Amino acid sequence: MGLAALVLPGAGAVWYGLSSRNPMMAGVAECRASMPTAERLKPLAKGEVAAVGVSHAPKPPPVIAFTGPEGQPMSLSDFKGRAILVNLWATWCVPCREEMPALDRLQAELGGPDFQVVAINVDTRNPEKPKAWLQENGIKNLAYYADPEAKLLQVLQKSGHVVGLPTTFVVDSSGCEIALLKGPADWASPDAFTFMKAALGRS
Repeated sequence: MGLAALVLPGAGAVWYGLSSRNPMMAGVAECRASMPTAERLKPLAKGEVAAVGVSHAPKPPPVIAFTGPEGQPMSLSDFKGRAILVNLWATWCVPCREEMPALDRLQAELGGPDFQVVAINVDTRNPEKPKAWLQENGIKNLAYYADPEAKLLQVLQKSGHVVGLPTTFVVDSSGCEIALLKGPADWASPDAFTFMKAALGRS
């Protein structure tokens, strides 16, 4: 089923919510209720979001740690009950920079109690640079999340989520990963809005 390893060597990260008896299958079983959402999304991965891979077996995403808008420690479990689109970006990544206005608009249009774009910056040199870049480029709707030590990136590289930047994955309100994109997309396109509305169960 293409499942990543339970334990990521050297990272100490495991899929969350897995039992020790049969951890991989437990994770898939935990996310069985997300299958109808994934099936609904498959025909909608087209046009501007044609490269998005919809999961055949939704599963909990890797455990990752990052900092929130106030510098507080956070993880994906902090968003449980709300669907999220997690995007990894850096100021040195040209496609990432080109993608940010669309992600900002996606948050402006669909963000709310049931959905949030979680764009996590992975710059390691100057922590003020990405904040300044967002401000200079009119990105006003995205909260600032960061991983200045790039530990998150290492975990997601080992899990097979990341081969380069940008990388984006969608986690539903149950905390299950339902889609993954390795590369950029126009997240403000009609195709993307239709895809994400379906992920949220909106008409």
